[in-house]
Amino acid sequence: MSEMRFNPITLDWVVMSPDRALRPDDYHRQGAEHPLRPAHRDDCPFCSGNEALTQGEIARISAPDGSWLVRVVPNKYSVFDASLDLQRKKQGTFRSMTAAGVHEVVVEHPRHDLDPCAMDVAHLVLVLRMYRERYQALRGHPLVESIVIFKNQGQRAGSSLEHAHSQITAAPILSSQVCMRLQEARRFHELEGGCLYCAVLHDELLAEERIIEAGEAFVAFMPYAALSPFHTWIFPRKHESSFDEISDADIEALAGMLSRLLRRLRAGAGAPDYNITIRSAPVGEVSSGCFHWYVSVVSRISQLAGFELGSGTYINSMRPELCAERLRSIVL
Repeated sequence: MSEMRFNPITLDWVVMSPDRALRPDDYHRQGAEHPLRPAHRDDCPFCSGNEALTQGEIARISAPDGSWLVRVVPNKYSVFDASLDLQRKKQGTFRSMTAAGVHEVVVEHPRHDLDPCAMDVAHLVLVLRMYRERYQALRGHPLVESIVIFKNQGQRAGSSLEHAHSQITAAPILSSQVCMRLQEARRFHELEGGCLYCAVLHDELLAEERIIEAGEAFVAFMPYAALSPFHTWIFPRKHESSFDEISDADIEALAGMLSRLLRRLRAGAGAPDYNITIRSAPVGEVSSGCFHWYVSVVSRISQLAGFELGSGTYINSMRPELCAERLRSIVL
């Protein structure tokens, strides 16, 4: 059973989840990496026709013929357990709680060989709609304080299965990172007025040099102090604090921009592994004037080393202005 433990020095909650070590690993099976993936694998739990390998389907989007296009299933190696009651313990500086919450897997496509780069934009729209649907459903869970939607693409990004999928967690705590960002957003709102994220977007649009693509609804750019090479944010132009406020029209716009960004990364950055995270307001801050939801895409080109781990300060070996210029120059 998973347990959450609190570090009073770093203010971090850490999930102790030994069952995660039992996950299957497509990238190390018999030493092979499967550079050419088949459209279907008999042993893949996410392939069409293998639905019996996953238990307890939560939601799906179906095609007119009844076959599924996107599925949501419980994570077999879940970090959180929805059946647990939230119980807290404290002994001196040792604090812990049961890892009560939800952990779901979004199977993004029936085919085994398609990554988001290769999917039609219309299909990415379906994936984003499923994200919104599950976000709205999980927000009503009595234990949930924060909902995280994330995707690990490739071995260096932490993925253990090849088949295109993403994950959604609903946890009973706010991480120290989220608390820090909320604190800074509130401080800016009190001292300057307005939204810090809107102000950053305004300044980036004026500067132009780190903009990758500016659309009517969204802007893709590399932040001025990007943590790593090709670190990219996609901000909605309209102030919205929570991802589940996104409209159908904006989902279509976001799907198109995300598709183009991933194809640019494939062509201009050597097809790196990457992580995608939707950073949204905590459940209790759904209509906040301070927070502004956005999509973060982190290419796994560089690795954390001793300086980063010891100091908490990142070293970026490529200026974001040059990275943005490279991606802008790619003709799709």
